[in-house]
Amino acid sequence: MRILVFQHLDVEHPGVFRDLWDASGHQWLPVELDAGEPIPPLEGFDLLAVMGGPMDVWQEEQHPWLIPEKAAIRRWVRELNRPYLGICLGHQLLADALGGTVELMQRPEVGLATIELTDAGHADPLLAGFPAMVETLQWHGAEVSRLPEGGVVLAANAACPIQAMRIGRQAWGFQYHMEITPSTVADWGLIPEYRASLETALGAERAAGLAAEVAPKLPAFRDSAELLAANLEALVAQASLKRSA
Repeated sequence: MRILVFQHLDVEHPGVFRDLWDASGHQWLPVELDAGEPIPPLEGFDLLAVMGGPMDVWQEEQHPWLIPEKAAIRRWVRELNRPYLGICLGHQLLADALGGTVELMQRPEVGLATIELTDAGHADPLLAGFPAMVETLQWHGAEVSRLPEGGVVLAANAACPIQAMRIGRQAWGFQYHMEITPSTVADWGLIPEYRASLETALGAERAAGLAAEVAPKLPAFRDSAELLAANLEALVAQASLKRSA
């Protein structure tokens, strides 16, 4: 499949998914929107993956490229009706672009946390094979507070009631991170906005040890990423077949 990737920060890329896509022979094109790279014609792609970033969905004056990005997301989901995968900011952009609401949280959610699948999550084909409780890495200070029309909640926890969602039949958003690599925590810790939320959520001492806390979890996180990538590949293939029929 051909995958279009929207990035908003050079160190917040598809992470482990890059290796999985390469190993499966998929072609993926990253577009660094914050660096001014243009959005290519959408029609030639099978999947749109939108990654995270330190900006917020409402900061269109500071980041004017958010306006065409949201327009592209709306067209991709509503007009082209093709599979979408959003992670963190990409999850929030999906909600905002389609009429939902994204707001600041009272307190950032950063670090290891467990999410629980809802009944809809258990039934969703993208989450087939996942257990009821999933340990995740969180790093966000905003959240989707109201779903767009046609949205369902797939996973939740006490800190953030919309941890995962599906809009329509094949647009998925995940607030938590499943793409992390061994360098992710260190890389993101150098970003001032991320560093501030990390220390606010965990305190300076525990923040300094987050990479060591995450390290033993990486094999399980990779297993989750592999399962989701396999499920997503099958769903994208089904969608491509329907388009060509």
